[in-house]
Amino acid sequence: MELCLGMIVLCFVFGYGDCRSHRDRSPDDPYSSTVCGYESCPKGTPGQINVHLISHTHDDVGWLKTIDQYYYGAKSDIQIAGVQYILDSVVDALLDDPSRRFIYVETAFFWKWWLQQDDLMHHTVHRLVKEGRLEFISGAWSMNDEAVCHYSSIIENFAWGLRKLNDTFGACGRPKIGWQIDPFGHSREQAALFAMLGFDGLFLGRIDYQDIEKRRKTKTMEMIWEGSDSLGKMSDIFTGILPNVYWPPSTFCFDLLCNDPPIMDDPRLEDYNVVERVATFMEVVNNQSLQYKTDNLIITMGNDFNYQNAHVWFKNLDKLIKYVNAKQTNGSKINLFYSTPSCYLNALHQANASWPTKDDDFFPYASGEHTVWSGYYTSRPALKRMEREASAFLLTCKQIDALAQLGPADQHEVSALRDAVSVAQHHDAVTGTERQHVADDYALRLDRGVKECQETVVDGINRISNVTKPLQFEFCDLLNISICSITENSKEVALVLWNPLSRTLNHYVQLPVVDGDYDITGPGGTKIPFQITPLPKHTLLLPGRLSNATHEILFRAKLPPLGYTAYNLKKLAKGGVSLAGHTSILRKRASGFADDDFVIKNEFLALTFDQSSGSLKYLTNLETNTTISISQTFAYYVGSVGNNTKEPLRASGAYIFRPNCTGAGPDCSRPLEGNGTYEIVKGPLVQEVRQYICAWVSQVIRLHATSKKVHFEWQVGPIPVG
Repeated sequence: MELCLGMIVLCFVFGYGDCRSHRDRSPDDPYSSTVCGYESCPKGTPGQINVHLISHTHDDVGWLKTIDQYYYGAKSDIQIAGVQYILDSVVDALLDDPSRRFIYVETAFFWKWWLQQDDLMHHTVHRLVKEGRLEFISGAWSMNDEAVCHYSSIIENFAWGLRKLNDTFGACGRPKIGWQIDPFGHSREQAALFAMLGFDGLFLGRIDYQDIEKRRKTKTMEMIWEGSDSLGKMSDIFTGILPNVYWPPSTFCFDLLCNDPPIMDDPRLEDYNVVERVATFMEVVNNQSLQYKTDNLIITMGNDFNYQNAHVWFKNLDKLIKYVNAKQTNGSKINLFYSTPSCYLNALHQANASWPTKDDDFFPYASGEHTVWSGYYTSRPALKRMEREASAFLLTCKQIDALAQLGPADQHEVSALRDAVSVAQHHDAVTGTERQHVADDYALRLDRGVKECQETVVDGINRISNVTKPLQFEFCDLLNISICSITENSKEVALVLWNPLSRTLNHYVQLPVVDGDYDITGPGGTKIPFQITPLPKHTLLLPGRLSNATHEILFRAKLPPLGYTAYNLKKLAKGGVSLAGHTSILRKRASGFADDDFVIKNEFLALTFDQSSGSLKYLTNLETNTTISISQTFAYYVGSVGNNTKEPLRASGAYIFRPNCTGAGPDCSRPLEGNGTYEIVKGPLVQEVRQYICAWVSQVIRLHATSKKVHFEWQVGPIPVG
């Protein structure tokens, strides 16, 4: 089935309901209590520096270990991290002291844990959420990347997580704050999405090292981020830069994974350290107060997979709060207390300060002179493509599920792909910065999710079609390498094409076939013109490609909005009559052959190519008679080698793009060397220039007969490494 990627915009409106009980409850009822939201926030002391301590954990939804390995705590030889123990331990620690607070972010992990809890634990967590002591922040299924994710997939990620929280906890489970503390740079569009999703504020962890240094000096760590020129104020959102990424101050990590000293408060001990610990922390606070505008400060007390034994953290934080606040009797103006990002934002709002504005991105992100985090823009390109295709298919799956009114019976299949696509948005997933076995796990989840949703699509099409006997469907999942067993091996096949857009779509369909004579009919038996073209040689030579197809058949399909059309493809006996267009490979030249330029064109566009090299030179709009020059080159970079012990020795890798410029061009690139052959393919429906740059790089420039667009399709690999 040929599926077209559509675009979808969703708007979510959340109400600010009252979380208090609407009927009298006994004091022992876990649902009784108090109030959530801003009304539950601790009150600072006027005239003092009020320090909001944020107890939190950052739980990557896959990175060095898979999501399941992280949840269960497996593979401790890779990393000591078990999310189930964090949530178990945090709930127990919160019950020990009503002043304690904790925030949780990754709904994918929370939901896995929630489904394993008994009714008593459900009631306990409901109570903590209603009292504002356990607060959900951000609420997406995973903490998404902001550079390589498509905006529709980001919305899906939030919709899936927020739905779980809303259905389970109501208004008290609705996050008010965006928490993008670990993505490698930040986009203006993400800020606009947070604003339009109804969030009140946003906090970031990583911005460029030069930018943050300037902001610290000018007290501009907090601002109003203007998300969109066209949307105006509805896309504006308060944004704060955290003081220390998302880590605790130096020497104040109290987790079992850390080596910092605990607070040893027995004065009889040789290692008694309360005086030093208090003085050091007060110095941290005083220094930070010089970087922010108000008397309210935020300090994060947590790190990656912290709080697996929450009592260790909270016991030391209790002591830190006690002994620092005791200094107020001697004139100290520092006031520590447990808080949350939303309570900190509420305190800033009450301070009635004015804020600077920002109207661009926090890209690219650099953490040092030679450490620019732009390598992940292209890391693991195959996984990036797989995520995009799965996300597009999820849109189709949800549409057909809704239109066919399949109901709960197919929700498991849809949920499987929603889960996989949302997990893939994680900032160590689609970015390609994860370990290989974790990338394999992401790909497996996407593949399984797609196959589950294919069952929903089949059920839905059968119901929409009102057929008496369910039809059997096969999906062409490998069209990117020109493989589709059913079109290659069947004498006759019905093609069902779905249009996910809300408008009629005229779409060129390409399918792999074996050489021969064919016939295509559309609705009502209408004969459809088509073109058969030999496959490019670089496709035929792909390693691991097991296919009988030697050609591709192309036709123009007309698809109704949010609907499908069926076409019939039939292989004829040799010499059969059809509307096949004739294809000719006009020329095949080697680099260096001098002659006039050549042109391919339709009624809208003309493309001019250099005869000697086959490279594109000009693009002409025939409707306006305007021409622009185009120069395209193919080059590669050699990565710098280093041991990462200091900035000059920073190595290039999955995160960092740092090319070795020795012996390279001005932009550090190195041109590909090859014979530069090309082919010109002409037919009634499509014309192509197939450029063979070298043994492992090729490109097809394609112009369809009725299109105002030019298609560029390139293939890289297998790359000769070594």
